[in-house]
Amino acid sequence: MLWALGLYGGPPLLGLPPALTLLALTVMAAAELLRRTAPLAALALALPALALDSCAGTLAATVLMFTDVVYAAVLYGPPAAARRIPVASVLLTVLATAVTAVFWHSPQVVLIGIVIALVTVAPAWTGLIIRDHRDAAQAARLRAEQTALLAEMDRTQAVAGERARMARELHDLVANHLSAIAIHATAAQTLDEPDATRAALGVIRENSVQGLAEMRRLIGLLRDANTTGDGPAATPTLDGLAALVAQARANGAASGLEFVLDDGRGPAGAGTEKPSAPVELAAYRIVQESLTNALKHAAPGEVRVRIAHGAGGALTVTVRSPYADRPGPRAPGSGAGLTGMRERIALLGGEFDAGPEGGPDGSVWLVRAALPATGKGEQR
Repeated sequence: MLWALGLYGGPPLLGLPPALTLLALTVMAAAELLRRTAPLAALALALPALALDSCAGTLAATVLMFTDVVYAAVLYGPPAAARRIPVASVLLTVLATAVTAVFWHSPQVVLIGIVIALVTVAPAWTGLIIRDHRDAAQAARLRAEQTALLAEMDRTQAVAGERARMARELHDLVANHLSAIAIHATAAQTLDEPDATRAALGVIRENSVQGLAEMRRLIGLLRDANTTGDGPAATPTLDGLAALVAQARANGAASGLEFVLDDGRGPAGAGTEKPSAPVELAAYRIVQESLTNALKHAAPGEVRVRIAHGAGGALTVTVRSPYADRPGPRAPGSGAGLTGMRERIALLGGEFDAGPEGGPDGSVWLVRAALPATGKGEQR
């Protein structure tokens, strides 16, 4: 329609027929079809089409489509092309303006330079700016997705760690009392002596009350969101080992077990660093679990608990109990005790070992743990 109405830029150059503008328009339209799938090929078609159009009369539609092809080549083309095309458009504009000024001394040369810049420089740099914004937005989305993924991984690890911590605490709180209850309930069922039965029932009641109290305290800590679990009522310390061994002594008297505490730490402030609260809690739980295992599995004899400061201020815990083949444990167990002890020591960066020792017959079951005065991680 533009060609039929004679609405083109000027007379043809070099004696070319004006109908060639329609050929240039057709080639430019074909280039437009390739602007997304093959932007560089589209630009390669558009350049000779624009040159032909400029020589045959210059249709405005062809020039407008050329600007879109340049814009698409920068926006959708490879990164190297996106960097080079804007620079090339500036050089081309300067060169074309300079050549025109050499052969045509007229003030209109400045207007021609502006028109060439609008056709080449403006779409190229517009495409570069939009491409930079698009790449920045995509990078921001990727960072946001990575941050969300890392946050989800942290949340999953935190939940798993909290579940493991709760499992250890529940096991250590309940297993000791329930083992004593099971052992003395079996004794009460098998003994016909009223005094022995009454004593066993007394131990059962005492352990039931203590276990219930500890369970209530733990449930209260879980329900109270403002409680961190570091208070003295919730975190046992090494000062409570004597009471713990005394309780085990009462629970194991009927099984021929004698429990002895050998505290070699020395008086407070005697040149040794006081262990941190997580280390004290871990040491207490290790002794507690070892005494529970002794009540279940140990042969009659002496169970000795020793706690002392080792080299470098490390806190060492050793529990020796008689070890012999038995037809079965005095109370059933889940096998999670040793796993929980290893996890506690690993969290604090210490060393742990448990197994038979003392000769080929394995006459002693030895639990040994070495904990640094200050754990590498905060046990919660």
